[in-house]
Amino acid sequence: QVQLVESGGGLVQPGGSLRLSCTISGSKLSIYAMGWYCQTPGNQRDVVAEITRDGVAKYKDSVKGRFTISRDNDKNTVYLQMSSVKPEDTAVYYCYGDITGYGVDYWGQGTQVTVSS
Repeated sequence: QVQLVESGGGLVQPGGSLRLSCTISGSKLSIYAMGWYCQTPGNQRDVVAEITRDGVAKYKDSVKGRFTISRDNDKNTVYLQMSSVKPEDTAVYYCYGDITGYGVDYWGQGTQVTVSS
């Protein structure tokens, strides 16, 4: 059974930094892309960043230059380094795995990130 285990969420002050981690275990197939969505109450999940197996990264415009996604293929682990965070970054962040490149196959349980002074 495939499991995604996230860690690193919490409370951070505006302008601060936080690092999220997510490890995927149990997959018998190579994972094409890994990444993060975020969701706030009443809204749909919104992609934050994604990185492919080859290291090609994409970001949503509002986090470019502030967030960095990275990946350890040997450990099936993806990281999201969040810097210069803003109150509008507050959300539940969900890790995901995409096996084929055609959409999300696996979701993490979500981790709350709150940016507040």
